[in-house]
Amino acid sequence: MNRRFSRVESGADLKDYFDRGDIASRENRWNFEVAWEVANKVGGIYTVIRSKAYVSTEEMGEQLCMMGPYKEQCARTEMEEMEFPRGNPLLDAVNALRSRGYKIHTGRWLVDGNPQLILFDIGSAAWKLDQFKLEMWEKCNIGVPHLDIETNDAIILGFMIAEFLEEFRNFAIAYSQNNELSAPRIVAHFHEWQAGVGLIVLRTRLVEIATVFTTHATLLGRYLCAGNTDFYNNLDKFAVDEEAGKRQIYHRYCLERGATHLAHVFTTVSEITGYEAEHLLKRKPDIITPNGLNVKKFSAIHEFQNLHAVAKEKINEFVRGHFYGHIDFDLDKTLYFFIAGRYEFGNKGADIFIESLARLNAMLKHEKPDTTVVAFLIFPTKTNNFNVDSLRGHAVIKQLRDTINNVQQAVGKRMFDTCLKGHIPGPDELLQKDDLVKIKRCMYAMQRDSMPPVTTHNVADDWNDPVLSSIRRCQLFNSVHDRVKMVFHPEFLTSTNPLFGIDYEEFVRGCHLGVFPSYYEPWGYTPAECTVMGIPSVTTNLSGFGCFMQEHISDPKSYGIYIVDRRYIGLENSVQQLTNFMMEFSRLNRRQRIIQRNRTERLSDLLDWRTLGIYYRQARVKALQAVYPDYVDESTLYGSRNNLIFSRPHSEPPSPSSSRHTTPAPSVHGSDEEDSVDEETELKELGMK
Repeated sequence: MNRRFSRVESGADLKDYFDRGDIASRENRWNFEVAWEVANKVGGIYTVIRSKAYVSTEEMGEQLCMMGPYKEQCARTEMEEMEFPRGNPLLDAVNALRSRGYKIHTGRWLVDGNPQLILFDIGSAAWKLDQFKLEMWEKCNIGVPHLDIETNDAIILGFMIAEFLEEFRNFAIAYSQNNELSAPRIVAHFHEWQAGVGLIVLRTRLVEIATVFTTHATLLGRYLCAGNTDFYNNLDKFAVDEEAGKRQIYHRYCLERGATHLAHVFTTVSEITGYEAEHLLKRKPDIITPNGLNVKKFSAIHEFQNLHAVAKEKINEFVRGHFYGHIDFDLDKTLYFFIAGRYEFGNKGADIFIESLARLNAMLKHEKPDTTVVAFLIFPTKTNNFNVDSLRGHAVIKQLRDTINNVQQAVGKRMFDTCLKGHIPGPDELLQKDDLVKIKRCMYAMQRDSMPPVTTHNVADDWNDPVLSSIRRCQLFNSVHDRVKMVFHPEFLTSTNPLFGIDYEEFVRGCHLGVFPSYYEPWGYTPAECTVMGIPSVTTNLSGFGCFMQEHISDPKSYGIYIVDRRYIGLENSVQQLTNFMMEFSRLNRRQRIIQRNRTERLSDLLDWRTLGIYYRQARVKALQAVYPDYVDESTLYGSRNNLIFSRPHSEPPSPSSSRHTTPAPSVHGSDEEDSVDEETELKELGMK
């Protein structure tokens, strides 16, 4: 596979085309984006569609419309219902389908950009399910089991969307003729197999609409990786029909493969997923469309560093409560590592993370016994409420703080009164016996016979839980001698969480290193989110994000992106490599970590939708040219796009890499304070005068 084919030849970036749809309107060009997760939060595709909405509307304006299923619970909070203006072909097409008995909701999505929305009530067309299935069988020979509710819903949604687009095209042609406009050029972009049914119907009914299909992860790939298969070394050997049949997803696989082959342009979100699609779906992607984020740029270079310090203090509060009675480590010399995501133990790399932490624990005991690592594992799973010991710890710490605050106020008042009388108070006058009794009571309440718990909740299936089983095997029990402490938090973080009291984004900002050694990760939003917040992360060359960074950065490690090789070396070597990366990071002093965070945050431009949205635009242009050969893209007037490559930082010492420091420059003695970046090369590197 060509490593460079995601580098399209168009403009400098998508900002060149931010005209709110002016050019698209003149060209009578329409763009429809279809996904199951439009205004319907289920998984990662929701983040893709939602975060891309702003740049999409800045480019296409009112010529863009997003479509998906109507899920009342989500739509109530995410959609502002309103009708399209009269005379608009969108309204005519909606009314045509409503006259057939379909319930359709129109309006705007309450996210950045406020794109137009059309949501289809699947239940209103359920009476035609048998008819839809019959057509799918007669034209495609794909049969769908009656009891597969998810696929039934996908079939209904796909046919409703295809009928809408067919009607819209007819009304758009009539509208264009009546208003002496050029013929409409329509492109429909479908995400994942659930939406892909609509693409299949459009193509089998020979509707003249350009189509793009994007797969964010192949169905069969997800199932195969979940079964502890040596996936990437055997991709060319799998009997795909047999494997899909054994897992009872053959009909879904056929729908995904059908959409892949019928689309005018096929895209995947990463090079590694493209390699997977080539073997499992039997088609090479035409373009790679990496996923981006809306990046908030700060006016001051240290603003995100300040956010890190504030969030870290909140995590410190949790650690004080969770490890009460065993706070024998210095929080200023404590590092916070974390892993988070769907609870796919092997796919997300939690297995090698825990194994590497056990080895890191042994290395820290020997080399840096004053450094402590607290490792958070955030995977949602079934629980029986909070761990009583965790809640008690926070109550005890709160009581101690309240008591000391009261004593502090009393001591201050006594000191003021004594000094007012003209003499210096002695220790016995300030801290009275009652105060000491109160403090001692709180300190005795902090004593505990047991070690701090590994988990914050009572996990429902404790003995079979893979994370807890792995922690037991590695004997990481938070003993006083361990330099690596474990915290398994089996639910997502929210600001209403009684233990942390912060949401996920703030938690990420407060940590020092995100560790995501995934085996199967088509893109990888978790390390991408770390990067735009200026938090270094560990990823792998089997994740889309890791491959993207390897391609666009000459030396990813110098920018705080540590890439573990899980593709070309054995598992033992991968574990050792991850351990070495974490140990290297643990050796950094505070000043070096600040410099690295500044470098990591600089990569945020690379992951902004303003940069990466250009790939989606190129996919649409390519599809339009396949259906409308006379279409000439005005963007070609802007010239070709420069390859976006981040070189090694100027302050990074030269090769050989084995002789390089693990960070840009050795620290000057006594320069560990937060703002003591004082060498000229580093100041220049950070863009500071």
